[in-house]
Amino acid sequence: MSREYLTSLPVWASELGRRYLSRTISQFVLYGNVRDSFALQRAKEVTDVSLREWLSESLFGERDHVLFYDRSAGLSFANAAQGEDFRGALSGYDAFHGTEHERHLDRDPATCLRVIESYLKVRLNQGRSLALILDYAESIAPAGELSGLSAEDRDVVVTLHRWAHDPSFLRGDVTIVLIAENLAEIHPTLLASPQVAALEIPPPDQGSRLAALERLMPTKERKKLSSLGLDALSELTAGLKLGQLQHLVAEAQHDGNPIDMSSLAERKKALIESECHGLLEFIESKNDLSAVAGHGAAKARLKQAADAIERGRTDVLPMGYLFSGPVGTGKSYLAKCFAGEIGVPCVLLKNFRSQWQGQTEANLERILTVLKALSPVLVVIDEADAYLGDRDSSGDSGVGSRVFSRIAAFMGDVELRGKVIWALLTCRPDLLPVDLKRQGRAEEHLSLFHPETDEDLDELYRALAKKVGLQTSVKKLTPCLPDGRRFSGADIEAGLVRVKFKAATEDRERVTKKDLTEIFADFLPATDPLAIELQTLAAVLECTSRALVPEEYREVSSSELASRLIELKALVDGSV
Repeated sequence: MSREYLTSLPVWASELGRRYLSRTISQFVLYGNVRDSFALQRAKEVTDVSLREWLSESLFGERDHVLFYDRSAGLSFANAAQGEDFRGALSGYDAFHGTEHERHLDRDPATCLRVIESYLKVRLNQGRSLALILDYAESIAPAGELSGLSAEDRDVVVTLHRWAHDPSFLRGDVTIVLIAENLAEIHPTLLASPQVAALEIPPPDQGSRLAALERLMPTKERKKLSSLGLDALSELTAGLKLGQLQHLVAEAQHDGNPIDMSSLAERKKALIESECHGLLEFIESKNDLSAVAGHGAAKARLKQAADAIERGRTDVLPMGYLFSGPVGTGKSYLAKCFAGEIGVPCVLLKNFRSQWQGQTEANLERILTVLKALSPVLVVIDEADAYLGDRDSSGDSGVGSRVFSRIAAFMGDVELRGKVIWALLTCRPDLLPVDLKRQGRAEEHLSLFHPETDEDLDELYRALAKKVGLQTSVKKLTPCLPDGRRFSGADIEAGLVRVKFKAATEDRERVTKKDLTEIFADFLPATDPLAIELQTLAAVLECTSRALVPEEYREVSSSELASRLIELKALVDGSV
């Protein structure tokens, strides 16, 4: 494997070869997009193969012996001659050790690795070159406390760790590759070793997707298979693996339905949600910021960001936004409309925590990998204060703090500025860790409040009346409201639904001013006034723009607001 040849390989494969040639590392862990298809040049034809086939033929094609092992299929070889060579060596091993592995080589990893080690060392002493590929490594050396593993798993972890430091392996021409989707599922003892290199295989970029589509869609069939050009199709399929592209094209060929914008969006949504096992949910936004009533200053900030994206100036965008404010102020709706304004996919993070050892971290890594591949993407985290936890999470063997640290590091990755945009939603920003609210993460704090003026409230009423399909000639709600009572957007929407119900029970479609007056006189919002005041003050103190703060709070000192917030927290939360 020459250095010139390495330059023609994917970056991760080139790095593997470079480190191997340094003779300081012989053991590698490949993770990430390991279950995808890989393009392999065979003679004049390019074929899509699995990762183990690609490694065997492209990276280790000149090795004398290439062995494969996984817990289910057991041991196999690149070709029949190599298998015969191993069985001949195994016969000698059995004769020396008094075992009967020749008749039936056990599939349990501890036994197999012992036999494989003997074979590797014998052939290395003969000057042979070898490669061993251990697939589904998470089932061979699983994560967890050593004391909690079975005796067999402990043996395997120790064996692999010993191999990484074995001078005969480092001197000889042997490469050991472990394959797993998530590093979090591999035992940390192996990953902590300086003699083990973990290399991520990234999702396919646009160039790789374009090349795959050119192979999958012959020139004569392209118009029949898709109404989109290949360049557009390769761009719109961001986030999909090559195997999923094959599935997409195969469906179009079988069903005779060309791939268009609508069908692609639907299939892409289904494929990615399936890939993430329901940990991500696509949010479809049919509206842009023009559909949002009120919140003029916040909308202006978001429209500026949308303009920057349209001009390709993603370098000036905030890494993320913090949407705070009392319940019912439309934080979720504003985030969805922002997604519609900037025209990028919008996903909602769902609960990825699991009761099983290592599964929470593995789920998170799967999510972050998909987000990076989907970029540009808007990521919405609702109830962020409860969802994300903090560095001091305890009682879960450190899982909470590790998850928090990983999310914080990903949010702060400057290479993803303008590519992965975060929208953290919370009515209690005071409970969100400072680490996530600082500059370089959710750095733009947009606070939303209940309507301040009659004009704001009436504008919101008209928008909500349209949303719920209210049939009425009443243009202003304020004359229908009890004196001195204020309502949030959620309160108004709930009240309008009650008004529609009242009209329906009387067999009417149109709603009158009398209906609105009666219903809102009777309507009592299911919210605690002290809790609303606490949420309002927390949003005021968190806001990074004076223009967003309600008039009544602009001249009040921060110390006064903070003192009142402490009083309210003692009353509402029972703590300071």
